[in-house]
Amino acid sequence: MAGCETAALVVTADNEYKENNYHVPRCVSELQALNLNVDIFDLDKQPADLLLNYDVVEFIGGNPYYLLQTIRKNNSIEILRNIATTKILIGWSAAAFVFGPTLELVNCYSPEMNFLGLTDLSGLSLTDVQVLPHYSKFLSRFERFEEKCCVYEKEHNVNVIRINDGDGVFIDGEVHICKT
Repeated sequence: MAGCETAALVVTADNEYKENNYHVPRCVSELQALNLNVDIFDLDKQPADLLLNYDVVEFIGGNPYYLLQTIRKNNSIEILRNIATTKILIGWSAAAFVFGPTLELVNCYSPEMNFLGLTDLSGLSLTDVQVLPHYSKFLSRFERFEEKCCVYEKEHNVNVIRINDGDGVFIDGEVHICKT
């Protein structure tokens, strides 16, 4: 990551464990391996405009409904749009839904996660790509997992990118799917 020196690891989506999430040490190590100075960041405790001071902003997973509500509540949408267009923004799991156009797909599988009662499931639309993370892991966890995704695609006239843990979607004007 030439020219990048700093990274924020945003833990907001994990409304229970935050900086104690078991993924945090690994993510910090990965970012440090790229010679980045890493800070743990939480939109529940810090103003979003401070994220503009980082070259790389990575959001860990958790509850997409909680993350979306927090971003809205803290008026962080425009700041994240700015980061998405001028810096490196990484979002996995919950953030992959939030950064896309809608949370409707995750709502097909886990409506119980919406303990906040959000009725507007519009995402930030930082991309129009819809991703279904943890694909192979969730095939056996959810009944009719693939069938539900196919129905969703047909009803919404979209193509959902199914990715496994370790895979990613890189967007730089074009969509690139990276498989491990």
